[in-house]
Amino acid sequence: MEEKVNAIIDILKQRYPDALCALHYGKDYELMIAVRLSAQCTDARVNLVTPALFEAYPTLEAMANADISHVEELVHSCGFYKHKARDIVLGCQMLLNDYGGKVPGTMEELLKIPGVGRKTANLLLGDLYQAPGSVVCDTHCIRICGRLGLSHGKEPEKVEAQLRSILPPEESSDFCHRIVLFGRDCCTARNPDCGNCPLSLYCREYNPEA
Repeated sequence: MEEKVNAIIDILKQRYPDALCALHYGKDYELMIAVRLSAQCTDARVNLVTPALFEAYPTLEAMANADISHVEELVHSCGFYKHKARDIVLGCQMLLNDYGGKVPGTMEELLKIPGVGRKTANLLLGDLYQAPGSVVCDTHCIRICGRLGLSHGKEPEKVEAQLRSILPPEESSDFCHRIVLFGRDCCTARNPDCGNCPLSLYCREYNPEA
């Protein structure tokens, strides 16, 4: 398995040398907000919405004191806007009141913030703190790693644990970003481009002996 994992990592590195988060942000709390908005929504849509939101509330203090109903208007097109707006404002209040105005750097602290689950926490730890072993287990990751035989099942926490046990800790965060890019332009959910896939040799759906 180690040889297979390393080969997959190397291929993804060649295809996507810049393993960057697709969400646009300038400050640590802005990434927290953008990730919250991305739930059940595309990153492209979030990136269209956040400039106006961050312009209306340009500081953490402003966001923490925002009128939730106005935030709802600004993020409406991201879906589930009432829950998201509430979590954004309450989350920013918690950063100010409990964490000194900074996004905290531990899983335990992050999970206390409204709207932050393990997927969001892992992304924040990986992107803001370069924490080894950060595995962002989203739908792309679950689908593709299952096809590649790196994991089984569809429960995010279980897949996260499986991947953490086989991925080199220093590679895990970038691997997850690359898997998202790969899931968008090649290994899509409905019509995967198997004929042009650089990982077909390792895919159990394309090559049952992989």
